[in-house]
Amino acid sequence: MLKTLYAKLATGLVLLLAAIGLLYALISTTATRHYVQEVTQQFNRDLARNLVADRNLVEEGRINNSALQKTFQQYMVINPSIEIYLLDPEGRILSYSADPGKVKRKRVSLEPIENFLHGRGGFPLLGDDPRSHDRRKAFSVTPVPSAEQPEGYLYVVLRGEEFDSVDDLVRESYFLRLSGWAMTASLVIGLLAGLAVFRLLTRRLHRLSNLMDRFRTDNFSQYQPYTEAPGGAADEVDRLGETFDRMALQIQAQIDQLKEKDHLRRQLVAQVSHDLRTPLSSIQGYLESLTLKADSLDPVARDEYIAIALRQSRRLSAQVEELFELASLDARETLPKCEHFPLAELLQDVVQKYRLRAEQQEILLSMDPPESSPFVFADIALTERGLENLIENAFRHTPADGSITLALGIEETKVSAVVSDSGSGISEADLPHLFEPFFQSRKNAGSSGHAGLGLAIARRIAELQGGEITVESRLGKGSHFALWLPRTETGESTPML
Repeated sequence: MLKTLYAKLATGLVLLLAAIGLLYALISTTATRHYVQEVTQQFNRDLARNLVADRNLVEEGRINNSALQKTFQQYMVINPSIEIYLLDPEGRILSYSADPGKVKRKRVSLEPIENFLHGRGGFPLLGDDPRSHDRRKAFSVTPVPSAEQPEGYLYVVLRGEEFDSVDDLVRESYFLRLSGWAMTASLVIGLLAGLAVFRLLTRRLHRLSNLMDRFRTDNFSQYQPYTEAPGGAADEVDRLGETFDRMALQIQAQIDQLKEKDHLRRQLVAQVSHDLRTPLSSIQGYLESLTLKADSLDPVARDEYIAIALRQSRRLSAQVEELFELASLDARETLPKCEHFPLAELLQDVVQKYRLRAEQQEILLSMDPPESSPFVFADIALTERGLENLIENAFRHTPADGSITLALGIEETKVSAVVSDSGSGISEADLPHLFEPFFQSRKNAGSSGHAGLGLAIARRIAELQGGEITVESRLGKGSHFALWLPRTETGESTPML
């Protein structure tokens, strides 16, 4: 039953009000008894002395026993609420007006009597009740026959047994009814007010709980934002709602990313299957031809078939290596080992590496000498691999008698290696997809024999080192690819000779 916060708060409120009601009844009873005792003792403080004077209990300096007994009898009838006792100087009870069978003490303590007579302590001042071994009551007392020559004390218990019995009867009936109605009314009013307040306090939390349940039942696909108290001072519930909003947005964004990645994965599998099927089919076809026509093929045709199959197997091997390389970079299995080095020297090494290929393809490969050689903070091997992919891409799209130029771009916080070619350029429609895996421009699709992973690998290499790749290209005007890396102040920029 107590599953909701509102139910728990309501139950706590009922228990709290009940405890307060019981505590109120206890305090009221104690305070009322204390008040009645104080008023009674204040009002009757001189009762014992007045009895001695009015009833002629002292004659010629001695106690008049007959008058005392007569007073006992009269007050048992006239005023049964008080009990009169005659004490000796040590506090022993000599005679009394109460029922002899109910007096349980033989003496009373003199300390409260002394405090009463000398005005020590405030009222109510309680003394021993002769009818009980442990009960104490308000009293009035006077020395007899006089204060100058005391032979004992007239000790008057102001609330005797008869008074207690009547008081208990009336108080039990009246006070219980009054307390019962007061406590019931207080509980009802307090409970209704508390439930209303708790409902207001838990209303936002209840709404937030419903929003979260609805978000969960909708499979985290749709949610209603929590917009309580916009622009105001936010409490814990509002901050919890804002956290839920951010969490829901992040969950939806992650779900969208997962869906997009799943879509890309399906496309990747389909593209990989297509790209790998082509060289595999070619290899299989030529090998089967060699097997079926082994006796009829002349050596020239056989060598040609073998050369084609070998070329297709190398193409397949290169595609698989690129695929694994991209997967390794995406999974961060290949982490860069960065160090400080001059990027211009790496460009010179790459130019020398591709010099022979450029001569074979009749392409002019050159490097624009930079004015200085700033240092970058990057992985030399990964950076070289990224540059090779950019240059390989330039060789594939640059015709004979064309040119490929490497240059250094220098800015305040970064340095770039720029690869420019005089090829056919890239259309504006293809530029946004240029670095996607397996993407090939429409005019070159299926004709280059390339898987389309080189630029995607180059971009991932740049991102892993805190850099980026930018491209500028127009159809018929060539392309300019720039691999940007963070510039470092370590080492001095040396002038190039």
